[in-house]
Amino acid sequence: MKNILLTASVMTMLGGAAFAGGYNKPVVESPVVAAPAPVVTQNTDWTGFYVGGDVGYGKPNGELKTDGALGGVNAGYLHDNGSYVLGGELAYNAAHMDAGDAGKVKNMTDLKLIAGIPTGKLMTYGTLGASYVKADLGNDSHSDTVPLVGVGVKYALDDHWAVGSELDYRKGHDFDGTGDSLNMTTLAATVSYRF
Repeated sequence: MKNILLTASVMTMLGGAAFAGGYNKPVVESPVVAAPAPVVTQNTDWTGFYVGGDVGYGKPNGELKTDGALGGVNAGYLHDNGSYVLGGELAYNAAHMDAGDAGKVKNMTDLKLIAGIPTGKLMTYGTLGASYVKADLGNDSHSDTVPLVGVGVKYALDDHWAVGSELDYRKGHDFDGTGDSLNMTTLAATVSYRF
């Protein structure tokens, strides 16, 4: 009997020590679910000098009613500030807009400021500047500097090449003091290489 009481006492002490802190519910950790990575649209950096070319179509309004092809080269510089792009461009276009005896547009040299908004690989922009236009009105050659405004879009194919399109309007009221108007709308496809 003595052994039974001794064994019972030892078991009670061991059992009491085991439950001294009370019952603790085991901690079950919830599985870790990784959040999807955010979609980041990285803008192309448009900063740098570039050269390019264009081909397109032009239509003068006013006394010289004709239309035709144009093509040329351009060079410029853009500075990308992250949320907007600023720069300038010098462009030369030869034209084949011949209205017979009424005259023809020979060429245009444009100097323009560019302001654009980049979105990923795409940049939409506006232009403001001046265009030096050479044209024949009747049998006489004339030239004049006229205001120019435009809108365009460029798409970056990679870090260097871009393609796009540009719509320009030139206001040639009283062209070269002749009293004739030579207003002209041109639309061109462009390609450029940025250094």
